[in-house]
Amino acid sequence: MNVQTLSHPLTSADAATEWWRGAVLYQVYPRSFADTNNDGVGDLPGITAHLDHIASLGVDGVWLSPFFTSPMKDFGYDVSDYTDVDPIFGTLADFDAMVARAHELGLKVIIDQVYSHTSDEHPWFTESRQNRTNPKADWYVWADAKPEGSPPSNWQSVFGGPAWTWDARRRQYYMHNFLKEQPQLNVANPEVQDALIDAMRFWLDRGVDGFRLDAINFAIHDPKLTDNPAFTSNGKRTRPFDFQDKIHNQSQPEIPLFLSRLRALAETYPGDRFLVAEVGGDRANEEMKQYTQGIDRLHSAYGFLYLYSDHLSAELVEQGPAMWPGVDGEGWPSWTFSNHDAPRAISRWAEGRDEKAFAEMAMLLLMSLRGNVFVYQGEELGLPQAHVPFERLVDPEAIANWPETLGRDGARTPIPWKADAVQAGFSTVEPWLPIDPRHYPLAVDVQDADPTSILNLSRELIGLRHRYPALRTGGMHMYPVAGPVLSFERGEGDQALLCVFNLGHSPEAWSIPAGWQVVEAVNTPDPAAGTLPSLAGLLLARA
Repeated sequence: MNVQTLSHPLTSADAATEWWRGAVLYQVYPRSFADTNNDGVGDLPGITAHLDHIASLGVDGVWLSPFFTSPMKDFGYDVSDYTDVDPIFGTLADFDAMVARAHELGLKVIIDQVYSHTSDEHPWFTESRQNRTNPKADWYVWADAKPEGSPPSNWQSVFGGPAWTWDARRRQYYMHNFLKEQPQLNVANPEVQDALIDAMRFWLDRGVDGFRLDAINFAIHDPKLTDNPAFTSNGKRTRPFDFQDKIHNQSQPEIPLFLSRLRALAETYPGDRFLVAEVGGDRANEEMKQYTQGIDRLHSAYGFLYLYSDHLSAELVEQGPAMWPGVDGEGWPSWTFSNHDAPRAISRWAEGRDEKAFAEMAMLLLMSLRGNVFVYQGEELGLPQAHVPFERLVDPEAIANWPETLGRDGARTPIPWKADAVQAGFSTVEPWLPIDPRHYPLAVDVQDADPTSILNLSRELIGLRHRYPALRTGGMHMYPVAGPVLSFERGEGDQALLCVFNLGHSPEAWSIPAGWQVVEAVNTPDPAAGTLPSLAGLLLARA
């Protein structure tokens, strides 16, 4: 067989001691995980109460989306206090209890940090907007209007409209890459960096094991406020933001220097504290490399290669390892098929095929990739994207772009814990987002009792990462793509594993190569039959 080598195994002796390298992390969206005080919104005690479920999956840790004090205009990604818990989620004591219980169960705790912007209700912004001479006057991005009164540049907001809003107090515009209620921090200012580093230190001192850095490539802007050029791509454009090549309001060369400061702080704490960046946009591949290169930047980064794709193919999958060939000095990738910002993978990729079968195949594929992998809450249950009627939408992006995008609300609906309980056991009252009726039969209690469920298969497949070191840290060697059949090897020599998937809609002729034996199979009753059914997945070891 002709094998194209794309990724090499680690040669560092330290790799075996790095808990995060090749880890499986479970993402919790706190608003929708479990509600213990019956206000319709999930909370930290709800997470603590269900950590046993997360631990039962065999994952290495849990990543929590924001739970910090916030007006919730963007549901926690508009932070008004970096060092406290919003009352809807609980208290700092609740957070400490959650961390303690997670550590008892052997789970690491990763939390979000939003360093590119704050809420407009953050005390820093309240002070900054008062005048042009206060101590925090330069903590945000302010600029004068053009002579005719228009915004300082043509930069556009992700959520639609100009990335500038006029403020009468200062008689200036302030910048916001997202909602106008999310003013852009001037992270190029050393004082701002020091304040953000203090926030990170606060949570490190409380025992967290790492951080996911949200939209970090937005953190620093071009101080000349140069207009962005038009973007020449013929891709789908649903927002003014999509029309620009965003080279001046993000992706600045000073960002990696700030990341090095964050890494330096993390290195002062024991236990391999883990830093991973979320990097989206037109230059994500390049930026992920920059942000993780060498030993003084972030440990890992992930982008939206799989998250925003509307079709799963062998050609798509092979782009991942091609981006991360494993050269000297290169960082370490992370991958996810679903999260709180993208429609669930099943609904994007199943294309009319059996959703349970697709979920099983996709979970095996995710566990077979080189890098860290994130499992989004409900993915272990095979949840499809929930239907949320227009009148129940709360996501500002979904409302603004209706009906052109599926939006984010359908991926954020509550987890079904008990099929026969009120609100599927999530709460005793109407939750902040409705539970899709299709999710009740997929509840945890039903699947836990069913040995053939996607939940129990997920436990088995996640366990493969622990049983086979080749899956956790081994290299990845792609076979040439031929139609819908994807195949690659993980690891080297006698420890290598062969991974094969039929991503197509029809059976494909395929036979087990000589010298290999099946150790895991999904959606194929007879792997030796010479035919690979649609959505079949195989993991084979040397005989």
